[in-house]
Amino acid sequence: MELVNYIKDSFEELKNNVTWEKKEQAQKDTVLVAVFTIIFALAVFVVDKFFQTALEQFFNIFN
Repeated sequence: MELVNYIKDSFEELKNNVTWEKKEQAQKDTVLVAVFTIIFALAVFVVDKFFQTALEQFFNIFN
């Protein structure tokens, strides 16, 4: 029964004691995170391509 009480108390805490941000702010934050995720992914892609090309050139020297 402790688990059931824990779950009930958790929902009660979320409903009454947590301050939730407004829907509009949550949407803005979500878009911001998505944009920075895409920018970071592109940066990782560019660095990966750079090292791939550099390593290919390096190993072609020894062929």
